[in-house]
Amino acid sequence: MAETTGARIAALRKLRGFSQRGLAARAHVSYSLLTKVESGHAPATPALIGAVARALKIDVPRITGQPYQEPTRQMQQLQAGIETLRRVLLTRDLPPENAPPPRPVEALRADVEETSRLTRQARYVKLGQVLPSLLEELSIAVADDDRPELHGLLAVAYGGVSALAHKIGYLDLRSVALDRIERESLLSGDPLRIARTKWSRGASLLAVSAYEQGLRLMEQTRRDLGDTPERMEPAAVSVYGSLHLRSSVLAARAGNGDLADEHLREAARAAELLPSPAPNHYGMEFGPSNVAVHAVSAAVELENGPLAVERSLPLYERFPADLPPERAGRHWIDVARGWYFYGDRHRAFEALRRARRVSPQQARLHPMVRELVQTIAAAEPRSNEGLRAFASWLGLA
Repeated sequence: MAETTGARIAALRKLRGFSQRGLAARAHVSYSLLTKVESGHAPATPALIGAVARALKIDVPRITGQPYQEPTRQMQQLQAGIETLRRVLLTRDLPPENAPPPRPVEALRADVEETSRLTRQARYVKLGQVLPSLLEELSIAVADDDRPELHGLLAVAYGGVSALAHKIGYLDLRSVALDRIERESLLSGDPLRIARTKWSRGASLLAVSAYEQGLRLMEQTRRDLGDTPERMEPAAVSVYGSLHLRSSVLAARAGNGDLADEHLREAARAAELLPSPAPNHYGMEFGPSNVAVHAVSAAVELENGPLAVERSLPLYERFPADLPPERAGRHWIDVARGWYFYGDRHRAFEALRRARRVSPQQARLHPMVRELVQTIAAAEPRSNEGLRAFASWLGLA
């Protein structure tokens, strides 16, 4: 098997000159858990990874091993797309001299909608192929015509860059993309798009264990919207409810289950105000279905296996058809983690296989999928053909 996250933590810890007890104290994590993670007997959770990264003053991808260096055709295509996007972002105000004039706004809008669809379907290879030329064309269009709608389209396109960089593990590129999204959202003059930008920033704060700051940002953004969903238009309700869902995961990651549940209740109350099926305002997928899967996510972040399993069982019977593959794939990864915390490795692996069926590119790139597969494999008393094949598909064996 490939190097585990625990092995990387041990190597980085020794490089910094810390003992296991020293790092555990510095990161405010359990010494027992840290020793199990380093030895491969327990999976490294996002909360532990974030805490260790902060304690060692390094980026999270150095611990997870992202971006994964594999000689597969898909990974090579993804890497090529990233390098092209990096060049396009650096030359934003220096378009090619022979660039043709941009197409009408209707054609640009259709292509931007296509990038949103590819993101929702977790088709990252195709997304990386179509974004560079679209970003170049949009940048030229904005330079020629400073209308707010074009800035809004450019913000959405940069959102595709952010999603792609996040999934592969390029934090520097994602940071640049988020800055561009914020700038273009402000120039679009759309307060809800600006609020959505802050919702996206909450994910970055979650990744670096800045839970208190993330919760504060979500609260401030909700307050700016009015904090009374009954008086809002449906699009504002979607943004408002999504901010509560982000807060629920931030609170759970911080270990505050009561606060996480409070935000889930507020999100559910907001979802009841929307028509059915819930419209997909600003690509946020907000509605009762998203509240249900976030309830599972919150339980998983609390590492409460029984609660995660209990909340996930109704979704086994009838998974919401209104959630796209990207959201569904993340859900089944969460369910796998929930079953693992529950103590059922077999059901955990079955959930991982479901995540692969629903959203294969996402499953192959997600650090928690690799972490669970390696931990389950280390605990198996005898060879498991299915698990071995899955690990090979991930590039681990």
